[in-house]
Amino acid sequence: MKQNSTIVRLDSIDAYNKLYGLETKHPLVTVIDLTEATKVVNHVRMDYDVYALFLKNGTNCTLKYGRQPYDYQEGTVVSFSPGQLIGVDTDVDEIAPDVIGLMFHPDLLHKTPLSSKIKDYNFFDYSQREALHLSADERRIFNQCLERIKEEIAHPVDKHTAEIVSSQIQVLLDYVTRFYERQFITRGKINSDILSRFESSLKQYLESDRTKEGLPTVNYFADEAHLSPGYFGDMIKKETGVTAQEIISRHIVERAKRRLTESTDDISIVAYELGFQHPQHFSRMFKRITGISPTQFREKATSNPFY
Repeated sequence: MKQNSTIVRLDSIDAYNKLYGLETKHPLVTVIDLTEATKVVNHVRMDYDVYALFLKNGTNCTLKYGRQPYDYQEGTVVSFSPGQLIGVDTDVDEIAPDVIGLMFHPDLLHKTPLSSKIKDYNFFDYSQREALHLSADERRIFNQCLERIKEEIAHPVDKHTAEIVSSQIQVLLDYVTRFYERQFITRGKINSDILSRFESSLKQYLESDRTKEGLPTVNYFADEAHLSPGYFGDMIKKETGVTAQEIISRHIVERAKRRLTESTDDISIVAYELGFQHPQHFSRMFKRITGISPTQFREKATSNPFY
């Protein structure tokens, strides 16, 4: 396979459409059907300044984020957000691949409810191994959402267009969120194994000298699991009902309880050993989780060994 050699900046909808020889019907949003493409696009890297979702119906196209290939099989959805650099490669030049999707510029969302909500769609930050695998019914819903958006942007632009289109985009994004939640459930065994490794690795971290480097982070354990922090955090919350950060905090507090009862070291020393740079941050976390301060906990544990 050839090396990616050209970087194309996608700073507008028209820039993408010109790349594939497609028509631009709205300057800030487009429904993509690459079976209508008139130009071959291969061995390029796309620098995204827009949001995009693509559903692959059947093509040998390979996408790369960094050096890693996307989990992009037939019937899967991948999503991109501004700031991502994505490589496109196929073994053989192919015109009009069977891919559909949606692309919209952040400016479309200005003064619409989706403007403040877009940050909540974590899947835009998922990595190459975390594509969404759709069922037949889910693909039908995805297509229906695209058709509604396509119909609206075919009309002449008026003062209602941005809000109507953004609301229809939000419906599609809400469905993608629902489909990801279903995927978390159907991949329960895999997720359970990841959770077990996470908790085991967290305990090892807190028992080792790693705490001298600082507090354990969600990013650290996501990287160990070869997942993006967003996907990892969403999966953990779906499995446990609490965030990965909360699990980390609870384990830190349990470790702190042992140190407080096994030694007479100053609270600040215990905090530093656990990875805190500032003892007051440790005290706030401890009180939030236990309801009492570290000092009060030590006093009660000393006076009541069964506490």
